[in-house]
Amino acid sequence: MKVLPFKIPKPKNEALVYQIDREQVFYDQLHQHGEIQISYVEKGAGSLIVGDSINEYKAGDVLVIGSFIPHVFRSDTRIKEESLMHTLFFDQDSFGTDFFQLTDLSSTQNFFKKSVFGMRILSRKSKIIPLFNALSHQNKVEQIASLLMIINQINKSKTTPLSSFVYRKSFTDDEGKRMSQVYEYAMERYAEPITLDEIAERANMSKNAFCRYFKKRTNKTFFQFLIEIRIENACKILIKNPELSVAAIAEQCGFNNIANFNRKFKTFKNCTPTQYRNQF
Repeated sequence: MKVLPFKIPKPKNEALVYQIDREQVFYDQLHQHGEIQISYVEKGAGSLIVGDSINEYKAGDVLVIGSFIPHVFRSDTRIKEESLMHTLFFDQDSFGTDFFQLTDLSSTQNFFKKSVFGMRILSRKSKIIPLFNALSHQNKVEQIASLLMIINQINKSKTTPLSSFVYRKSFTDDEGKRMSQVYEYAMERYAEPITLDEIAERANMSKNAFCRYFKKRTNKTFFQFLIEIRIENACKILIKNPELSVAAIAEQCGFNNIANFNRKFKTFKNCTPTQYRNQF
């Protein structure tokens, strides 16, 4: 199984793929595919990289990942329960090049426009999740009808983008492996000091070449990306470990200066760590 590009296994002439992933951890390699992905996470939690952004995912999430957006689900291995995700894969031409251009389906264009950056569904999940739960008992015609109803509900929902920048060229296998190694290294060692020399060597590039390479593909520097990983992990700990002090969490997530941690946290979350904790 190649890291990038990733081929969704489907029989010839099959327009829609419904897949259930039931694993201890989800497929954890950075990958992209031509199909749009709509997923309902029934069980599990962890980090989700989509395009240039790092997010978290948890049970109950409904997520859309657009065509050819590099992404990876990194399951939280501290959770002993298996992860379970229901996914529909399709593309805009799955049912014919003109199908979604029909006047009757003109409202779907908003869905496809927003899918370019991926999106998290914030409302109407009580209507969307039962549609996912019914898929495993349906034939293909019924599944296609359910897909259209899911898209319709997503169009009526409040959503938030999963990324702000998408590198429009498809990654080669070598590029995919290189980016995957960089992402994996950062996500596994975010609590430690990581130098530019270190990460450039990991990518097998000079420092200057790596900086240009990473910025071109993510629209941010590697260290901006690393700070986002640290902040997202700090958010999880703030909620799950209320007995830990903010200073202890900052240190645990790779910040050696509490003032810097508070400043960066407020930049990304528009509130202080204590305010964020109190929300939950």
